[in-house]
Amino acid sequence: MLFILAAIQFTHIMDFVIMMPLGPQLMRVFQISPKEFGLLVSAYTFSAAASGLLSAFFIDRFDRKNALLGLYLGFTLGTLACALAPTFSFLLIARILAGAFGGVLGALVLAIIGDSIPEERRGAATGKVMAAFSIASIGGIPVGLYLASHASWHAPFYLLTGLSVLVLGLAWRMLPSMRQHLLHHVPQHPGKVLLTIFSQSNSLWAFGLMVVLSMAGFTVVPFLSPYMVANVGFEEAELSYIYLFGGLATVVTSQWAGRLADKYGKGKVFMVAALLSIIPILLVTHLPRVAHWQAFVVTTFFFIFFGARFVPAMSLITSSIEPRLRGSFMSVNSSVQQLASGLAAFFSGLIITTAPGSQELQGFGTVGIIATVFTLLSMWVVTKLRQVS
Repeated sequence: MLFILAAIQFTHIMDFVIMMPLGPQLMRVFQISPKEFGLLVSAYTFSAAASGLLSAFFIDRFDRKNALLGLYLGFTLGTLACALAPTFSFLLIARILAGAFGGVLGALVLAIIGDSIPEERRGAATGKVMAAFSIASIGGIPVGLYLASHASWHAPFYLLTGLSVLVLGLAWRMLPSMRQHLLHHVPQHPGKVLLTIFSQSNSLWAFGLMVVLSMAGFTVVPFLSPYMVANVGFEEAELSYIYLFGGLATVVTSQWAGRLADKYGKGKVFMVAALLSIIPILLVTHLPRVAHWQAFVVTTFFFIFFGARFVPAMSLITSSIEPRLRGSFMSVNSSVQQLASGLAAFFSGLIITTAPGSQELQGFGTVGIIATVFTLLSMWVVTKLRQVS
């Protein structure tokens, strides 16, 4: 089950993150500004936020398997639309479609983990599934960038569509029916379910953690690749090494973070990882033209601590709600995450500008300082959060 959930995470995470290293090429091909590229990234997240909120009204009423298959089919069709997009406007609409299904998938995967895995092993299980981000970085993003560089930017989305069809078939044949949450489910009006969730202070703190953590990461991540090309001197084809090295490191460290969270406490591990993450955030956003190996060291540590703080945070959030409300809660949380991520990317696009007379980006250092402030805020919010189940 964890393997299939990780495969689903891999495809929908790759669909989201592949846009970021494709930034320089998309900005050149469509002749768009950093602001418009930020909108392209945000379109996925805003759509996911809206669909996550809507799904909260009914997601807990269905067998988890059936809900997962339905959402994944919609995501696959949205990704195919991205592959076929001939213009910027068409691609923007396709990203909205993919986000409408892809954003809820992540919430449902975490809800399944919360339902199926005991709390004392939930950190390790979350680490395994969240390692899909690292695997996407190791294999998916370098392959996607290679195809984009040697064919066109459409090619990674064709590849991703094919993988999604394969995973969809595996999930249909191999996943068991998952109805255990329905044993605790008492039919309620959807509005009452949301009212119950929003009336619990612990839920609000969990949403607050998701907001500040998303702002701490996604103000920086979407513009990392354009900055490396424009300011540090990377070629577009060399960007894949950033994600390769970062992914190789985090596929191990994310699982370590999960096991350490189970052993020493999720809050403590998050605090240490968040504090240490400030160093690479400030370094990567102020990086001058340096030797490539030095840039690789900085970006690799950036990804290591980005993942190391996210794993215990998601485990804390998953454990902050009772099982009967977990699906709806995680859907709302997904909406909060996607909305915050979209606002972060859009906000960065407003701050970052192209220097007059050159292609260099200005304002990325300011974005790094903003991300640091949100990281410190996330450490405070964690002290307010308690585990329920």
